[in-house]
Amino acid sequence: MADKSILNDTSMEFLEKYLNTASPTGYEWNGQQVWMDYLKPYVDEFITDNYGTAVGVINPDAKYKVVIEGHADEISWYVNYITDDGLIYVVRNGGSDHQIAPSKRVNIHTPQGIVTGVFGWPAIHTRDKSKEESPKLENIFIDIGAEDKEEVLKMGVDVGCVITYPDKFMVLNKNKFVCRALDNRMGGFMIAEVARLLKENKKELDFGLYVTNSVQEEIGLRGAEMITQTIKPNVAIVTDVTHDTTTPMIDKKTNGDAAIGKGPVLAYAPAIQNKLRNIIMETATKNKIPFQRRATSRSTGTDTDAFAYSNGGVPSALISLPLRYMHTTVEMVHREDVENVIKMIYETLLVLKADQSFNYFEGRSEKLI
Repeated sequence: MADKSILNDTSMEFLEKYLNTASPTGYEWNGQQVWMDYLKPYVDEFITDNYGTAVGVINPDAKYKVVIEGHADEISWYVNYITDDGLIYVVRNGGSDHQIAPSKRVNIHTPQGIVTGVFGWPAIHTRDKSKEESPKLENIFIDIGAEDKEEVLKMGVDVGCVITYPDKFMVLNKNKFVCRALDNRMGGFMIAEVARLLKENKKELDFGLYVTNSVQEEIGLRGAEMITQTIKPNVAIVTDVTHDTTTPMIDKKTNGDAAIGKGPVLAYAPAIQNKLRNIIMETATKNKIPFQRRATSRSTGTDTDAFAYSNGGVPSALISLPLRYMHTTVEMVHREDVENVIKMIYETLLVLKADQSFNYFEGRSEKLI
């Protein structure tokens, strides 16, 4: 792969459009359509399921199946309760952060279209300084400018409407991508770029490649659980985000040591198949792709777990993109890390072989890592 940027103008246009398209958990189809429209020239066919997961397939007739995967959904809120005064209380749809909500603008998705609103908060002048209340689920609320509950309902807003933030994509200091929902539409973007590079570089794979954009990861890996039973893969390489731990108020002793700009992060966890991760590491080293490491204890907390523990055990690995300010509207990643995740997956696919075995008892080594 050449040293020049692998992200071209069309890639960046797709990334911006994809990130700016709301795709809350359970309502991912608009973002998925943007993703499939971009991916269409680079795959042979698509698989979609009843809950919105989308898969672009290369070599669909091949018996041996390799998945590369990201997840499509973003955290959001649901309308939960409307007061007589026309204020709206919410519940989470995924791991939405209550502390960042006050003063944020919101889009409420209704059958009549989007209704805009704001998370209100008492002015500093009116708060009791001796016992400041922090934002929490019980006291944050949305104001859409309605006089009362009846007007809220007339505007199309009712219990169950999903709520997203409208914050859009921007670039800081030339190489930092910032937006809501980088977790994990960056994953969908990166695997789409892998498919593009395979096509443009005329690379032939001797296995079927399933470029998979799963739904509902943020509420428990549910989309991956469903689609892995449909695909029944032999191997899965998952990409998600992980924490940059270099910013204030993060303890490296408990959260590990990773930084944006220093390369993809390779995970260590029981769900990670060690032979597969070693292939990825060796491939990265050979191609001078920098990488970091993270130990994740019992589970990775990503779709890797869903693939690994399905279908009798699917050899799975996790390549993470370091990210700052997770589950806020200003999530931040480094452009070089994005490119290096793409390169890492791309180069690994070129060394994988159909019918490759990952059984620990074949070619057994006494080394644990």
